[in-house]
Amino acid sequence: MADSDILKIVKEDILRILAEEKRVSLDSIKTKVKVSSFFISKALKELERKKLIETEGNFIKLTEIGQKESEDILKKHLVLEEYFKKTLDERAAHRKAHVLEHYVSEEVIRNIKKLHTFEERGIPLTEFKLHTEGLITDINILDDGLFERIVSMGIFPGEEIKIVNEIPNGIVIEVKNKKFVLDKDIVKEIKVLKI
Repeated sequence: MADSDILKIVKEDILRILAEEKRVSLDSIKTKVKVSSFFISKALKELERKKLIETEGNFIKLTEIGQKESEDILKKHLVLEEYFKKTLDERAAHRKAHVLEHYVSEEVIRNIKKLHTFEERGIPLTEFKLHTEGLITDINILDDGLFERIVSMGIFPGEEIKIVNEIPNGIVIEVKNKKFVLDKDIVKEIKVLKI
């Protein structure tokens, strides 16, 4: 992952934490955002330069401008967390939402809100037919590292997916005009609804 991507995630994490807690100590941020002090320091400087946060001694709080941006990040997180609570315990739902909040667009959030109203949770992607388009409803990968890799490729609930080819022990999928080869062990953990 590029430094700019890490920095973006750290800034969003800081804003979400401030949206939840309003005023946070620097030590608390260092505990909650698990990256090097270099990234935390750089993120705080950029947020302060953009007038999204201000410091009071050892504490950090949002400005009026920062309040709006942080609320948007928190809303996205909460939509994702509620969605995952349908199939996961609260802690796992929180972890998955925490990963996804950095990658999904507003369009995907709208799709997830729609998915949240469906009773049906989809079928495994392995049962989908070749050249069929669907909407990803769930990814049941418990390994957080693997889940984050899948999400970073653009494969997440609320996103459209199409099977374009089958190969031994895997399938070729298309998401946003990008093609990926996925192992069948991963594919069976992805649930989809036909569009």
